[in-house]
Amino acid sequence: MNFDYTEEQRLLAESVRRFVARDYDFEARKRTLASPEGMSEATWAALAEMGLLGIAIPAEWDGFGGGAVDLMSVMEAFGAALVVEPYLATVIGAQLLVRGGDDAQRRAVLPAVAQGAVRLALATTEASSRYDLARVATRARRDGAGYVIDGEKRVVVGGPQAHRILVTARTAGEGAEPDGISLFLVDANAPGLARTDYRTLDDLRACDLRFESVRVPPDALIGSEGEALALVEEVVDFATALVCAEAVGAIREANDATLEYLKTRKQFGVPIGSFQALQHRMVEMVITAEQARSMASLACSRVDARPAAAERRHIVSMAKVKIADACRQVSQESVQLHGGMGMTAELKVSHVFRRLTVIAQQFGDADHHLERLARG
Repeated sequence: MNFDYTEEQRLLAESVRRFVARDYDFEARKRTLASPEGMSEATWAALAEMGLLGIAIPAEWDGFGGGAVDLMSVMEAFGAALVVEPYLATVIGAQLLVRGGDDAQRRAVLPAVAQGAVRLALATTEASSRYDLARVATRARRDGAGYVIDGEKRVVVGGPQAHRILVTARTAGEGAEPDGISLFLVDANAPGLARTDYRTLDDLRACDLRFESVRVPPDALIGSEGEALALVEEVVDFATALVCAEAVGAIREANDATLEYLKTRKQFGVPIGSFQALQHRMVEMVITAEQARSMASLACSRVDARPAAAERRHIVSMAKVKIADACRQVSQESVQLHGGMGMTAELKVSHVFRRLTVIAQQFGDADHHLERLARG
């Protein structure tokens, strides 16, 4: 398989790298983190102006009709720069509408997403669900022409900054039954919707949501009632492939910073990078990075091909297992090779460590995906 970018993808990658190098260095990121919103509206507008918000949106809704492979270079650059804006959350929400919404829903939301006017988030996780997308206790009952939603969602990444939230809720069934799960597009300021905001380990903003008789109109339902699970699983696998690509960028950043430190830090009058034991560890980190990039490329290319669900799950889970292992190895090695300095907030490598730690868990840890492979 050819893992090289096309000319257009290469130009996009260079454009994104120039942007983050010029406008999103570590100091700019720290200023963004210190803001009440935890994101920069100016950065968000720049992402929209560059067309990055519309890459995976079809042309008829003001996008470019790309896929996960086209997004790989963006996610790698964002991983290296540790971008905290809710880009992935919005991409996931847009994909649910692209693949499951009707023309009216797409027309109402997707052009605004591509222009940067609307941000989205996905609310699927509950207190007892862990990584099981079918374990939904939140209920939605018919009330006249619309629905009333009651329940709670946990760790909605990008939720505090979202204008609309895509929410899974049961319209039938119990427990982890695959049938009876519906998907709704809910306004973030809907009456009865309470939000508890917080900062995650990797400095992103997330929230817990409580729905208390939240009324939504009939056109809030995405797709057919009770049949949303397959759509949500498909889009979450798409998102998993993208975080694998993001991990590649963060791993490369950790490796580059560690190599530079080994070249400049001296002990006994010589750079510590001259010690053979440390050279071996650095080589292992570089090999791991190349393996991770290959698996991320495979996952992105396969989700774009949209194969049968069993094949998609198999490929994505294989990639996520490898990426989770790579995140653990490189993040821990990079901190250890920096010594005590590696854990200080002043060094970017400590923030990369935290992001890689979260990526290893996001959308399922290695144990979850090994179990999914065994079931498959």
